[in-house]
Amino acid sequence: MLAALLLLCFAQGLLRAQGNAAASLPSAATTPTVTLDEALSRARSNEPGFAAAAAASRVSNIDRSIARGALLPTVTYHNQFIYTQPADGVTGSSNASASSPAVSSTPRFIANNAVHEYTSQGVVTETIGLQQIAAVSRADAAAAVASAELEIARRGLVSAVVGLFYGSLAADRKLVVAQRASQEASSFTMLTEQREAAREAAHADVVKAQLQQQQRERDVADAVLQVQKTRLELAVLLFPDPRSPFTLSASAIAAPLASQSDVETAAARANPELQSALSSLRLSNLDVTSARAAYLPELGVSFAYGIDAAQFATRGNDGVRNLGYSATATLDIPVWDWLATQHKVKQAEILHDAAKITLTATQRRLIAQLDETYAEASVARDQLQSLEMSAETAKESLRLTRLRYTAGEASVLEVVDAQNSLTGAELAREDGRLRYWAALAALQMLTGTI
Repeated sequence: MLAALLLLCFAQGLLRAQGNAAASLPSAATTPTVTLDEALSRARSNEPGFAAAAAASRVSNIDRSIARGALLPTVTYHNQFIYTQPADGVTGSSNASASSPAVSSTPRFIANNAVHEYTSQGVVTETIGLQQIAAVSRADAAAAVASAELEIARRGLVSAVVGLFYGSLAADRKLVVAQRASQEASSFTMLTEQREAAREAAHADVVKAQLQQQQRERDVADAVLQVQKTRLELAVLLFPDPRSPFTLSASAIAAPLASQSDVETAAARANPELQSALSSLRLSNLDVTSARAAYLPELGVSFAYGIDAAQFATRGNDGVRNLGYSATATLDIPVWDWLATQHKVKQAEILHDAAKITLTATQRRLIAQLDETYAEASVARDQLQSLEMSAETAKESLRLTRLRYTAGEASVLEVVDAQNSLTGAELAREDGRLRYWAALAALQMLTGTI
């Protein structure tokens, strides 16, 4: 009886453990299918470099708003209380005699106006100068540079995601090729064993087939490892947990290649590196202007309205109205600063010359990149059909060679060579597809279409 109870408890525990294990495995219904567009969207949310570039762009836009606001008058509500010791030593007008109010209200410091002084004023201030105007243009140029840098960061992220996405797809397809080659090698090993048993082939054929089969099994293990590595590298950009299961979905038909003239036109219009170089040159021009603006005078205007009196009231004890206004205009003319301004202008001009060199170098590099990438995509596209035909030809060659070996007309080396040729042709076909996908994506990034 006790043994039966123990057996029943063990069975229940085993069923419960199997249920928990099944519940912990991800179901096919919950495994997400990731397209290239979704992968790019997920990566933009998770990649820290792109997030930093986006933050810098938003900050530069706020800097532009701050620079524009500096051209407008500022308004301050100024409140102040000043106490000064009386000249006769009396601490306050309430302790002074009525016959000597003038003595008790005289402050000891002649720079102050009264023993008790209250200031409550609205102050409007405005500073007008070339530096403030140039600062707005400079902030606009800096925002344009940050926007271009953000686009560069985005395209760099796109390049990484596209490479990993199509690399993972290619690894999946290469795994299929390795599994097919392993099955073919296993089938050929069985064929050689059957022929050996029928005394139609030597044992050396079996050994050669077994060596081929073992190599193909190692190839499958390497292909599985490569699939795992590429999926983990891609999942780092897509999911909080890189071990999350997912499947990739892509069109089996590659996008067509546009004409070279259309590619060059789009790249000249939407290339972020070129836009960044142009914005940087404009920014350096404004830096020179801002540095030279220090030679010019600045006009400052201030207007205040409120009270500045010995009583915190609109009217004093003697009935005089305390409310009033004052205005100040200041013109600061620079005379001598020990050549500091001249040196700042020289620094700005040096950086401006460097920005011009960067722009011309960017233009040359863009031309070279366009020609190289378009040539790469064109050659890869033209080779796709040839690679497909080579794979089909190698497949037919293997079929015929196996038939000849079965009939005793071919050697085992010819079959192994045909197997290797088919595997190599299929792997070359997948590499050709990956090459075209990568080149086409590079062109799309240069033209701003992805």
